[in-house]
Amino acid sequence: MAENILEVTNENFETEVLGNSDPVLLDFWAPWCGPCRMLTPVVEELASDYEGRATVAKLNVDEASDVAQKYNVGSIPTVLVFKGGEVVWSYTGVAEKAKFAEVLDEHLG
Repeated sequence: MAENILEVTNENFETEVLGNSDPVLLDFWAPWCGPCRMLTPVVEELASDYEGRATVAKLNVDEASDVAQKYNVGSIPTVLVFKGGEVVWSYTGVAEKAKFAEVLDEHLG
């Protein structure tokens, strides 16, 4: 995983995502998921583009199933954007970087 992408677990979710003052883009994924692997370069680019302004994170649903269940993530990849501890946007599937960047831009500042 790229060094500027936060790895979210059941243990650090509350602090790193809900307690984060910046917008958080959280990618729910699994290593065995082909579409998830297709989305990885997009997530890595977003992490680089938004470093210092937003948090880009990944959550492995096999290792952090409690969080995935709490947010009713039934299909992956699913991307949730959190602001102030609340989900402000969700998307399931693979999309272009511009779709995610538009949402992050909307919730910055």
